[in-house]
Amino acid sequence: MPGRFWQIGFLGNTLGDWTIALAVLLITLTVLPVAKRLIAAQRRRLLARAPLKVHPAIDLAALLAGRTHRLFLWGAAVWLASRDLTFPPRLERWLTVALVLLLWMQIALWAMAAVRFAIDVRRQRSTGPDTLLQSSMEVILFAAGLVIWGVAALLALDNLGIEIRPLLAGLGIGGIALALAVQTVLADLLASLSIALDKPFGLGDFLIVDDCQGTVEHIGVKSTRLRSINGEQIIMANGDLLKARVRNYGRLRERRALCVLPVHYETPVATLAAVPRAVREIIEATPDVRFDRCHLLRCTETALEFEAVFFVTRPEYKAYADAQQTINLRILERFRTMEVSFIATAPTPVRLHPPLTPVADAGGQQRLL
Repeated sequence: MPGRFWQIGFLGNTLGDWTIALAVLLITLTVLPVAKRLIAAQRRRLLARAPLKVHPAIDLAALLAGRTHRLFLWGAAVWLASRDLTFPPRLERWLTVALVLLLWMQIALWAMAAVRFAIDVRRQRSTGPDTLLQSSMEVILFAAGLVIWGVAALLALDNLGIEIRPLLAGLGIGGIALALAVQTVLADLLASLSIALDKPFGLGDFLIVDDCQGTVEHIGVKSTRLRSINGEQIIMANGDLLKARVRNYGRLRERRALCVLPVHYETPVATLAAVPRAVREIIEATPDVRFDRCHLLRCTETALEFEAVFFVTRPEYKAYADAQQTINLRILERFRTMEVSFIATAPTPVRLHPPLTPVADAGGQQRLL
């Protein structure tokens, strides 16, 4: 009698088959979440013991486990439970479609998580904050998302028995037409990828592009936004930005300063010979400054011009201005002690083109032409 009970048919399968399938379903829905939690717990224990010595494979496994969707767990459980069951052809087809779509959706989610994990590992291994990688992350993830989800969709269609070659051909022709229609947008997109890979600047860098200057606030897929020194936001297309000559002061390591000191001709030669040494002592005594040279280079019509060059080892402009002010004041003080006087250089005369020439008018008086 018990044997006959389990052989009772229900929806094309016996009660015994349905019971086994239900048991497999419940076990799978219990084991998979438990395994997911165990991986996360193991990672937390390793982080508590040695935060900097956790193997990247464990981190990646915990990340992929955390990115596993509940629908995929249900799909895996239904697939395992239904392997020994028989369904009508139409129901089996819909079940296969759903399971294939869930599988490739989950694979795409894992791939996106792996790309983000690789970016995070690269940022952690870099010395200091990697603002270049941080600014290009959005562009990299956007491009990776297009590729990953596109490939996942095509492979899912192929697994479902749909011929994808005509689809690829159609997509190719449509892609060419679309590229011609939105070539400006695509140019900016490719330029953003070039910026992300080449990394000519990053967030927080101060740029001068043609007649625009400002600090980089955002690097997007189509445009880059700068915050100017006056406060307004400057939006520049990535394609135009890539074609322009960009001066990146964010990567400035030190600033070069050039001082021209015009001295009076009546200064004694012995005092003139002592000027370079005095200037060098002043510059070398200034913090965060590296002396380069000081020479009497030019004898103009009005003055003897000394040229002093030094480098401020801190890139901030305020540090450069403070150092320049300190050096100027000390040079003035030392030159007064040495009785060396500056002389103001003659201003450049204003020249008109064409030059004005005096001519006589009909009344005999001169006028300028």
